[in-house]
Order: sequence, then C-alpha cells, then structure tokens
Amino acid sequence: MRFDLFNELSVPDFADRRETEVFSDTLDLWTLAETLGFTTGWLVEHHFMPEYSHSTAPALFLAAASQRTRRLRLGHAIVPLPYHHPIQVAERLATLDVLSGGRVDFGYGRGFSPVEYAAFGRQMRDSRSYTAESLDIIRQALATGEVSHHGQHFDFDGLRILPHAVQRPHPPIWAAAVSPESFELAAQAGVGVLVGPFKPWFMVREDIRRYHDAWQRHHGSGAPRPDQNRRIAMTVGIHCHADHRTARREARDAFVWFYRHLLGQTRAILEQLYEGYEYYRRFGKLGTLAGKAISLSVLETLGMTLVGDPAHCRKRLRELREAGVDHVMCAFGAGVMPRTQTEAGMRLFAEQVMPEFARSTHIR
Repeated sequence: MRFDLFNELSVPDFADRRETEVFSDTLDLWTLAETLGFTTGWLVEHHFMPEYSHSTAPALFLAAASQRTRRLRLGHAIVPLPYHHPIQVAERLATLDVLSGGRVDFGYGRGFSPVEYAAFGRQMRDSRSYTAESLDIIRQALATGEVSHHGQHFDFDGLRILPHAVQRPHPPIWAAAVSPESFELAAQAGVGVLVGPFKPWFMVREDIRRYHDAWQRHHGSGAPRPDQNRRIAMTVGIHCHADHRTARREARDAFVWFYRHLLGQTRAILEQLYEGYEYYRRFGKLGTLAGKAISLSVLETLGMTLVGDPAHCRKRLRELREAGVDHVMCAFGAGVMPRTQTEAGMRLFAEQVMPEFARSTHIR
C-alpha cells in the first residue's frame, strides 16, 4: 500500500488564512511529504467554489511543486475533460512530465458541477462522449507525439504534439470513479481508479470488487501492459495524534466544515436528475442526510474519515488494504486544520503507521 497527499487548496473564512498562505503552506507540506516517504501529491481542479477549493489552475501549482521536489510524484487529477481541449491537456501533461523528470500521473473525469458546465459551454448530457473521445486523443498524443482523429466533437489530421512526455508509453492514467458503471468503464479502459472523498466505504468496497471482476473479463489475470494501470486510490480525510481523544477534538470542527462544504458542492447534482448522472440521484438521499446530520462520528461510521491515534489508523487501513486499495490519498487535516497540527499529524502517521504497510507494498 502506498500513501499519497490529496489537496483542494481550501481557504475557509473561519481559519483566517490568506490564499497566499494556503498555497505556500501546501507546497511546504508536499516538500516535507517527500522526505517522509509519501508517494504522490494529488491536486484537484474546481471552479467557482469559494472557500472550498481555490485550485482552479492546478497545472501551475504542479509546475511549482516540480521544482521543489525530486521524488514525489505529481498527480494532476482530476482533469474534467469536457471543459478542456484534449490537445491542450496533452501539451500541459507533457510539459509537466518534462519539468518533473517523468513524475506526472494523469487523472481524468467528467466533472459534476452544473455551474462549471454552463460557464464552459458544455452540456452535461454530452459528458461521457466528450470524456471518451478526449481520452483517446490524449493517449495517442502522449504515446506517439502525433494525432489524427475524426470524431463527434474533434476532427484533425497529423498534429505534432510538443513537448514529448518523458514517461513511456505515457504517464500513468487514472479515472475518477463514483458510479458502479464508472468502475467498470475504468477497468475496460485499462486505467486505475480514483475514489473521491464523498462516497461511503461500504459502497466503495463493492465497487472495488466490481472493478477487479471487470478487469479480469477484459484483460485476464496476467500482469498489466506498460500502457495500463490496475491500481485503486481512495481519498480519506486523516488526522493522527498520539492521544486518540485529542485527535478527535482537534479534527472535529475542521472535518465537519470540509465535508459539509463538499456535500454542498455536489448537492445540486444529487437533488436534480441530469442526463448521464442518474447514479448521483440514487446516491442523493444519503448525501442529503449526511449534509443535515453531519458529524465526525457519522463520517467515521461511513468510512470517509480516519481520525485517531496510530493504532486506530493502522486497524482501519488494514481493512482498506485487504479490500484492494493500493493508494490511500491522505487529506491530512481535511486541508483546513492549522499547519502545525497538520504537519505533526503527517510526521506521526509516517513514523508509526506507514512502516507496517511499507512491508507489504505492491503495485498491481
């Protein structure tokens, strides 16, 4: 099992932290994470979500991180493909791969915000076709450096893509997965899955089984090809402290704030049926309930957070490992706790939790 970082670049009003501080502190924590043995730093892309996420141009942040680190992999995810031209996505990914010396991971998805779709001139009903077509173009561009494509949304011949990605045949590819269907589609495409922070564990556990079954059907039981990725990464809000009660006291307000805002951002799609997003509607009742009755205990019961002493953290992580989670994307302090508490939690987690799982590290 590998351990990564996950950030939204949250700037909550209650924390009295400026954007410049959040960006600077996050870069510092990623630099520290490299020395502590974390594998990847993941950064999302969101728009028009004040307080919750100021990560609107993640490629620029990742470019800065590439110059502050030497081993930490840089997760550009997810890139909501319907909002972007796939050629430009491929060019940015290749540039980041060059700047980092071949350390970029690429995660894609459809996005979920009606406001974003309207602002960028896309229809949500077209999300799957845009995503599938864009992925084909990006893979071709990164692997060959040249693209010819004639599809529903894009049409071009013999485009030369520069610069060339360092990693061959291309950087590892991951798909955001929420609905059971999206896990199956990821397996069919031969890519890894990124499980977001807003789905309960009992659902994710079944989805992981579905993903492995689908991979077996489409690709067999042999080792993945060099252009494939058969890993599962799951985001979990984490705070670790030597004293269990102190951990929960320190984390309570920050975690409730973060998850309330997270569920608030998805509520529009949870409560209104958009074509192509039917699964979110079925999930909506749970999301709405959690939004009204949210507490740290509820979040822990749903398996969306991990807050406590090292022994508690190790016990919970064993369950994830046994179910097939390869990467834990650690949202330390939910991204909103004070830096001193977040850094202390990271150090303790690296010293007293991670070593047990490093002994059984495997890449699928």
